[in-house]
Amino acid sequence: MPRESLERDLKRLEDEILDLGAQVVKSLVESVDMLKQRDLEGSRRIMLQDRVINQKRFAIETECLITVATQQPMASDLRVIAAILHINDELERMGDYAKGIGKISLMIGTRPLIKPLVDIPRMAEKASSMLRRSLQAFAQRDVVMARMLPAEDDEVDALFDQVNRELLTYIMGNPSLMEQANLLLWVAHNLERTADRVTNICERVIFTVTGELVEIENDHDTAAV
Repeated sequence: MPRESLERDLKRLEDEILDLGAQVVKSLVESVDMLKQRDLEGSRRIMLQDRVINQKRFAIETECLITVATQQPMASDLRVIAAILHINDELERMGDYAKGIGKISLMIGTRPLIKPLVDIPRMAEKASSMLRRSLQAFAQRDVVMARMLPAEDDEVDALFDQVNRELLTYIMGNPSLMEQANLLLWVAHNLERTADRVTNICERVIFTVTGELVEIENDHDTAAV
C-alpha cells in the first residue's frame, strides 16, 4: 500500500508539472501574439497570468517536499522528484519571460511598431514547440528526444541574430527608433533564453531515466543568465 500511495503522488506531481508547462507555453505564445496585434488588454492579462503560474510553481514545490518527507521514495523516485523540482523552476522563469514580453508591449503602448514582426513570432513558435516536446520527452521518458532537441536551439539563435541585425539597421537609419528597437530586442532575448532553458529540461529528462547528470552544449552556448 505505501508503494501504491507513492506512485499516485508521483503521478499527480507529473500531471501538475505538465499542466504548468502547458500554461507557460500558452503564455509565451500569447504574449507575442498580443505584442504583434497591439492588444494592450491582452498583454495585461498575460502579466496577471504570471501570478497563477507562480502560485502553481510554489504548490508543486510544496507537494514535492511533502512527498519526500512523508513517503519512502527509492533512488529512482527521488530522481523523478528532483527533476520535477528543477523543471518547476525552469517553467517559472519562462513564465517570467512571457510576463516581461507583456510588460514591453505595454511600454510601447499605442505607438505603432517600427517594423512588422516576422522573426520574433517565429522565435516564439520554435521555442514553444521545443518546450512542449521537452515536456513530452519527460512524460514519456524519451532520452533520444531529450538528446536531440537542444540542437534545435541553433535555429532560435540564428533568428535572434537576424532580429539583432535588422534592428541595428533601423537604428542606424533613424536613431530616434533606438528605444523601441531595444525593447523589441529584449523580447527576442526572452525567447532566446526560453529555448536555452529547454536544454536544461532535457538534461533532467536524461537524469531521470539514466541517473546521469550531463551538460548538453551547443555551438552557440553562452554564459547562463
